[in-house]
Amino acid sequence: MPTIYVVGHVNPDTDSIASAVGYAWLLRERDDVQAVPARAGSLNKQTTWVLDRLGIKPPRLLTDASPRFVAVSRRMDTVTPSQPLRDAWAIANRTGGVAPVVNEDGTPYGLITGLSLFDFLGRLVGPRPKGEDQRICDFLARPAAEACDTSVPRFRADTHIRDALNRILREEHNFFLVVDDQGRYHGVCRQRDLLNPPRLQVVLVDHNEPSQAIGALEEAELLEVLDHHRLGNPHTRAPIRFTVDVVGSTSTLVSERIAEAGLSAPPEIAGLLLAGLLSDTLILTSPTTTERDQQAAERLARWAFIIGSPLEGESIQSFGEALLAAGAGLASRDPDEVVSTDLKLYEAGGFHFAIAQAEVTSLVQLDEYLEAIQKALDELREHRGLDFAILMVTDVVRGSSRLVLSNPPEVLNDLPYPRLPDGTRMAEGVVSRKKQLLPVVLGLLE
Repeated sequence: MPTIYVVGHVNPDTDSIASAVGYAWLLRERDDVQAVPARAGSLNKQTTWVLDRLGIKPPRLLTDASPRFVAVSRRMDTVTPSQPLRDAWAIANRTGGVAPVVNEDGTPYGLITGLSLFDFLGRLVGPRPKGEDQRICDFLARPAAEACDTSVPRFRADTHIRDALNRILREEHNFFLVVDDQGRYHGVCRQRDLLNPPRLQVVLVDHNEPSQAIGALEEAELLEVLDHHRLGNPHTRAPIRFTVDVVGSTSTLVSERIAEAGLSAPPEIAGLLLAGLLSDTLILTSPTTTERDQQAAERLARWAFIIGSPLEGESIQSFGEALLAAGAGLASRDPDEVVSTDLKLYEAGGFHFAIAQAEVTSLVQLDEYLEAIQKALDELREHRGLDFAILMVTDVVRGSSRLVLSNPPEVLNDLPYPRLPDGTRMAEGVVSRKKQLLPVVLGLLE
């Protein structure tokens, strides 16, 4: 059964991680498929806090969808160089004519193939008078190392196949050895499998724009998209299930799918989905909040706050306040982390730009760190080759934001937010990047 990776956007927030974990669980339970949650980047403080609170392991890191050697590697049985050739012969009979020879320390010595056996037989019999009179049992008693091809190329399991394609085509071998990052034997792969590797099967959650997705998405088999943002979807080779709905979080959509299937999520999964919902809607106070989000929060709370669960005794409000507090603040975070942790890239009106968001419990915090944050934002813009960048520092208590801008174009002079003496702009009542700030920026650019 192929593995299906459920993954959110780069610079993942809590909703991105929660919806990946929750939807992977649903696919396993409802469809009986091998679904695995993944993340496209490092976890932020808030997500780390809630995963620790719920006792959930972080999803697997998946930064790109390009096939690697591990995808086509088969861990065949092995012999040591000193073992008799008959042992290797027995393995080759089961593997289609191949027997890996591995040293005692786990590193590959070489590979026994039909070609290497014929070469060994030629060396053994050819130059000797009456060498053809040797018995087959004597031949099979020789050490496996003598019939081994030690020139077989080796590739690391995590190497992208595309990066090694030229070498693969130049090599006069049909089989290759695969090793781990310590140089130990991992398996064997065939050239024909490398030239036509299986595509990674992927479900995207909490985003649909290629600029926000894992790298090399075009090399994957995209199965489904589940999201609540604007459209910017990638091309697909075949029709897929595509859901973009007007709700406050993707966790809301996942909880609805769970309920539609007649299931209830375990308390830990429900708690994580509730965290994703409350984080994206600022405890149901954001203008993105809908009646469906309210219903989803009540449903998830019913599943998550049961006796004996990690969240026993909590309420939606108390859990939400603790969640937002865990991710808010600038003092304990490096300026580079502040401007890059919750960052999304966009294209509009001929501009490539980014909007990042950081949460605080008071906008006064920005005054102390503004100079360092402005420098970090400028460096991020230059490093990523962007036309401009905006950092949205949001007060999650009072529901307002201040905007820090790097190299804004003239058209953004018309932003409807007053400029403060320190160069930032005050956006009263603006807390949503998706529904409040981004539409205004796009309206000016386009």
